[in-house]
Amino acid sequence: MIKNTPSLCEPTSEEQKILKKIQNETEKKNLDNISRTKAYFELYLKQQDMIWSLLASMVSRNAGWNMCDLESSYFQKMLTEKKRHRLYLTYERANWTIFRDAYPQLLLYYYSTKMKRPMFHLLPYFDISVFMQNEWTEFWNFKNKKRLMIALIINEQNVIQRPVIEHPFYKRKIFNTMMFNFQDLFHFNSVLFPTCHGELYGASVNGFKTLNKRIDLGKRLADILFSEEYYKQIFEFALKTEHTGSRYDYEQYFHSPKQRDTPFLRMVYPVIAHDYHKQKDWFTISKFNNKWFSNKVVHQHTTNLTSWYLHKRKQLYTLSSITDLTKTSRS
Repeated sequence: MIKNTPSLCEPTSEEQKILKKIQNETEKKNLDNISRTKAYFELYLKQQDMIWSLLASMVSRNAGWNMCDLESSYFQKMLTEKKRHRLYLTYERANWTIFRDAYPQLLLYYYSTKMKRPMFHLLPYFDISVFMQNEWTEFWNFKNKKRLMIALIINEQNVIQRPVIEHPFYKRKIFNTMMFNFQDLFHFNSVLFPTCHGELYGASVNGFKTLNKRIDLGKRLADILFSEEYYKQIFEFALKTEHTGSRYDYEQYFHSPKQRDTPFLRMVYPVIAHDYHKQKDWFTISKFNNKWFSNKVVHQHTTNLTSWYLHKRKQLYTLSSITDLTKTSRS
């Protein structure tokens, strides 16, 4: 694969206007998890060949649900406020970092289609990896939307590897903690694709710290989302259901009535101002694994997670109750 960094071309006055539009729109929609999730989905509705946008929107919904879990009564009993806040900052930083990198790419493609010419030579102005500059050119020429989706999965997971996963603060305070490893080992975290009929599809997350496993997870999730069996049901949910961050977004469709027990994101979390620190291009300093582009997808477990989810929520309730009793007996 070509790893040479292309030279930065001076944009025309017309291109400068487009760059400014993209910068402003990205900043406007990168406020919080709600705005990011909505932005991805709206872009997919405009450009349905951008299938990664729908995948990103559904995964971003999950990030919001994970954030709001931290302010539920379950987690308030199990974790201190400081630990919950650190976990939230980790979810938020990863969500923000991916959007900051991916959304300008999607918008630049959108404007390229309007101008009827590729403008991917402008990607370096947003610090986009040379890997994606090559892949966008490939897509423009050959229209292989599945390859582009996999390329975006590969890119975004590499984009968060150093500044989030391997960052000394997150590594020490989050990824190497007993709580995170417990959730990871026993599959308490999962990425869910709900339907309006009360069913949940998706995959459980294990080995989140490992780049290869996250890329594999992304491809497995894409395989589920765009399968003939599930796509229409999941898309219907995305179209009809406003993202609030509360798990009631999908629990309202369960066959057995359930009360909301997780908060709305904007009721508990303020907008956070992030600092951007320019990173070295991962593609030029890391070894590329050609297996990442493999179309082979293996689902080791069932993709219908409805029963699994209900079982895990019961376990979580039991665990929080035990923690609460332990605290009470000590006091």
